[in-house]
Amino acid sequence: MASTEKSKQGSTKLQIIRVATRMIMENGYSGASIRTIAKEVDLSPGNVMFHFPSKEHILAVMTDILCKFQWKMIESEANDGVSSVMAICLELMSMAAACEENSVAKEFFIAAYQSPMCLEIIRRNDAQRAKKVFADYCNCWTGDQFAEAETIVSGIEYATLMTTGDSASLEMRIAGALDSIMSIYGIPEEIRKRKINKVLATDYRTISNRILREFIEYVENIDETELETLLAIKR
Repeated sequence: MASTEKSKQGSTKLQIIRVATRMIMENGYSGASIRTIAKEVDLSPGNVMFHFPSKEHILAVMTDILCKFQWKMIESEANDGVSSVMAICLELMSMAAACEENSVAKEFFIAAYQSPMCLEIIRRNDAQRAKKVFADYCNCWTGDQFAEAETIVSGIEYATLMTTGDSASLEMRIAGALDSIMSIYGIPEEIRKRKINKVLATDYRTISNRILREFIEYVENIDETELETLLAIKR
């Protein structure tokens, strides 16, 4: 009986995440609510909140899934070896391009960076990645130093995505952000320039659109085991 109940619970969580992802990525974070998500899943708002106490908890799971999914795709697109500096550069470029061209995507990313719960997930994922990517430049760093660096990096990323009417061009913002981020990790200027020029020469807008489209498809097909692993988030 307990096993059946657990299976049902997992299936309900999966339904909620699938529906919420589709609604948020198609209509915007502000356009989705616990009530509208519950209606789409054919549950009461109370039942949805039994699994996810708030919409922010749903956003946190989506953020964790996207961090892992996006990095896997970007590494392939970078074509520069596993856990490469180029992949780090291209990832920020693709997010900035999405925010530049898609108001729904921008609302999602900004909501994630403004949420303490989601920001913790972003920093944790990025710190783990940075340990591998920048190992040759920061081989004496401790885990705490990488965590501290990502606190600064996440601020740079947020500023790059959060544009206003008088913001600099996308290319200028990306070049400045990537130069600052790579400087934090001690990458020599010559390499920084080469990576920035290379990422600006890519078809980053097409890559960005494909990531967002395939992310929705990925969540639609995510399995129970992977979801349960991702749900190990502090509430």
